[in-house]
Amino acid sequence: IRPLFPKGWFNEVQVQSIVLSADGENDPDILSIVGASAALSVSDIPWEGPLGAVRIGRVDGKFVANPNHEQRGESDLDLIYVGNTNDIVMFEGAAEEITEEDFSAALQFGHEVCQPMIAAQQELATKAGKAKREINLFNVPDEVFADAKALAGDRMVPALLTPGKLAREAACKAIQEEVGQKLVEKYGAEKVSDQVIKETFYYLQKEGVRGLILDQGKRLDGRGMQDLRPLNSEVGILPRAHGSAIFARGETMALCLATLGTTEDAQEFDSYTGGQTEKKFLLHYNFPNFSVGETGRIMGPGRREIGHGALAERSIEPMLPMDEYPYAVRITSEIMESNGSTSMASVCAGSLALMDAGIPLKRPVAGISVGICTEYNDQKQISRYKLLTDIIGWEDAFCDMDCKIAGTDKGITGFQLDLKLKGLPHKIMTEALAQAKTSRLKIIEHMKGILPEPRAEISKYAPRIKTVKINPEKIGALIGPGGKNIKRIVEESDRKSTRL
Repeated sequence: IRPLFPKGWFNEVQVQSIVLSADGENDPDILSIVGASAALSVSDIPWEGPLGAVRIGRVDGKFVANPNHEQRGESDLDLIYVGNTNDIVMFEGAAEEITEEDFSAALQFGHEVCQPMIAAQQELATKAGKAKREINLFNVPDEVFADAKALAGDRMVPALLTPGKLAREAACKAIQEEVGQKLVEKYGAEKVSDQVIKETFYYLQKEGVRGLILDQGKRLDGRGMQDLRPLNSEVGILPRAHGSAIFARGETMALCLATLGTTEDAQEFDSYTGGQTEKKFLLHYNFPNFSVGETGRIMGPGRREIGHGALAERSIEPMLPMDEYPYAVRITSEIMESNGSTSMASVCAGSLALMDAGIPLKRPVAGISVGICTEYNDQKQISRYKLLTDIIGWEDAFCDMDCKIAGTDKGITGFQLDLKLKGLPHKIMTEALAQAKTSRLKIIEHMKGILPEPRAEISKYAPRIKTVKINPEKIGALIGPGGKNIKRIVEESDRKSTRL
């Protein structure tokens, strides 16, 4: 819903979705999206909806709209699709190595399913909707922006093209401080507040970045539109860990550690709406302040940590044989440095760490992010655009899309679309998927050069699981009165657990 609010509107909007009843067979998350869209559509809040939402599965080769939990267990696709009348607005989910062609077909199927929901909301808004309120958008005064642009002169573009993230930020910051001071002197601090200066230079930098890409075919770090940043990886760097790996792509670096545990280490959780009740594979993502050269409060996981960790986890999970694997597996991803797409770096480093630990990953999983820079015509249609492979932080900030696609050399396993536009045509998304595949295959070749397959043995520090069969009639004697015998065996043998 976020891209559909007016630009320049800073009022806080809170949409609450509360599950009042659950049948245990269907997940209510899709209903929450449709409910939020319907509520905003009939409200007086300015919002350019409505939206339709659907979960798409694929059972026996056929797409299924909103599969129940039983069907989802048989499906090789779990796609959440959100769209408007014409375009894609959001998607996320996981798959078992689905091809780009089949994934595009799933997106189209989801779009068609959404149309009756959108029509129903439009009818509801016509019958029961409130008139939209008049709002005051925050805009930088034209004369202030014009003066800022004149004062910055031709220095902004060279500053944007400064090599290195920190050096680039410092060069732009120096111009902002100098020009901002002159603007305050001319117009006064009341008219040129800190927020006005911040927004002024946001748009100056945005204009510069987009002009370089669309008009000159240049990116901030000098790469071509489809070029990857330099790749660098290493495994086995922490000898005491069960498995470890570093994956670096330019100025983005993830350190991942893989740890094996017993099935008692699996995460258990309540599942009031049905579905699974435990996880044997977990991926936890940490984004420390130092990774972007900042200080700040150290606290529990936030939106980024939860969302990025979930995306990386579901991207790798399809390649793990967890149903028959006797261990629980945990990956922790520690972001050492960040300049774009740390979640996909976590997928790459996580795969290498699993293989370093001797965990039987079927095939290595790699991920890449594709961005887009667009220009619209008077009919509010995209008139020209450039797709950008492996976007850096400022390309994410000043352009229009962060489309993350993960997978193997056989197909896609994880995906998430973050869009700043009000929608993206399916044709352009098909191009983005093809561009992501090309880069993903290059990354996988790099990873195979570091570690071509999982190690033959797990780490000597990892727990060993042994299975001993005994006569069922002897089980009572083995356990002993009140579990006395089995407890003594555990204590004397220093075993973590014993299951019968």
